[in-house]
Amino acid sequence: MFDILAARWKQGARTMGYPNAAAPELPGHFRGRPIFDVSRCPTGCDACAKACPTQAIGIEGGKVTLDLGRCLFCTDCAEACPEQAVSYSRDYRLAVRQRENLVLGPEQELVLAAQLNEKLRSLFGRSLRLRQVSAGGCNACEADVNVLTTIGWDLSRFGIDFVASPRHADGLLITGAVSKNMRGALRKAYDAVPEPKIVIAVGACAISGGPYIGHAEVDNGVPAEIPVDLYVPGCPPHPLTILDGLLRLLGRLPER
Repeated sequence: MFDILAARWKQGARTMGYPNAAAPELPGHFRGRPIFDVSRCPTGCDACAKACPTQAIGIEGGKVTLDLGRCLFCTDCAEACPEQAVSYSRDYRLAVRQRENLVLGPEQELVLAAQLNEKLRSLFGRSLRLRQVSAGGCNACEADVNVLTTIGWDLSRFGIDFVASPRHADGLLITGAVSKNMRGALRKAYDAVPEPKIVIAVGACAISGGPYIGHAEVDNGVPAEIPVDLYVPGCPPHPLTILDGLLRLLGRLPER
């Protein structure tokens, strides 16, 4: 017993200091929001839009728009651009409250998620129980959500936990493109969560269908009849992106 206690004392705290401390260092291959340098875009060129596998890039009248809800954060657009006008930021902050806020012009600022209203914040701000529903996901988003429960991230220190039944939950965290076989199960899970409740869509699949968009066997993400309170884009989104969105929703990020 004394050896165990001595080892724990020597190891110290393993949970990261974020959000009170700086964000943890992101891996070198991390890709944040795509950035378009329109000053380098050739007139009439649409190579990036043609290369995009999910039609996340639109070009009309020489103006480029990007739908982060469809974006897979792949490098197809950057590799296709003859002028190397596409790059990726290192910013992990991507979560928004409204779907339309994910559709951006080249120089448009992303409207990051605002916190819940005062009533919901008083209910969920210090204790939030979520039922995670994988509605036809590939397990990438699910894995990064699960990372948040490990000792380094320790999601429970913010009062956020995952529960086994929607009847014990305050809301749903949905991943996957919502396959036809999961449509009914997702609706039953949503109906089983007591009011008031919140819904969080994590990943391109849950937001728009991701790489499966337009496929006959999926619903292109969370159906319209289930209102979404938080959209977290990515394929998959980094655990820090998910955590940042959750904390913004609950008003738990410290002022800096």
